[in-house]
Amino acid sequence: GPPEQPAPHTGEFENPVTGIVAPARLDYTYTPGRAQSDHLDALAERKVVGERCPRCHKVYVPPRGACPTCGIATTEHVEVGPRGTVTTFCVVNIKARNLDIDVPYVYAHIALDGADLALHARIGGIPYDRVRMGLRVEPVWTEGAPHPDHYRPTGEPDADYDTYKELL
Repeated sequence: GPPEQPAPHTGEFENPVTGIVAPARLDYTYTPGRAQSDHLDALAERKVVGERCPRCHKVYVPPRGACPTCGIATTEHVEVGPRGTVTTFCVVNIKARNLDIDVPYVYAHIALDGADLALHARIGGIPYDRVRMGLRVEPVWTEGAPHPDHYRPTGEPDADYDTYKELL
């Protein structure tokens, strides 16, 4: 006759595993394309450059080489910022290995002036509990660094919610 089929599993385990703690490391190589290379080259000159979609006219920073909304190629460079508005943020309370920053600190989405997409950056120069949506910020560059170290308050009045609500 046919071979005997095993009984279905009951879902009960004699010694269930409830969690595993294991160190992990991920090494990878990133090769930027044309749009990202242009963006990185501009950052080296302390400029922030995005690309404008020829159809919807939105400016994306960092550029992707194609409009994420329309799906068509973007090539027109547009300098944005350097100032911007905090659209949303989170308070980080976990110390990251290899990062010499005291906790808590704030990581935020920042809509640079002239951009239609918020980028991610750390907020400094202000106590973490004073950061808020609408806070106007500017980049802080460290000598020799290829990108801003963090963003700090400009002292300008907070931006009105209606000016950044589509960039959350």
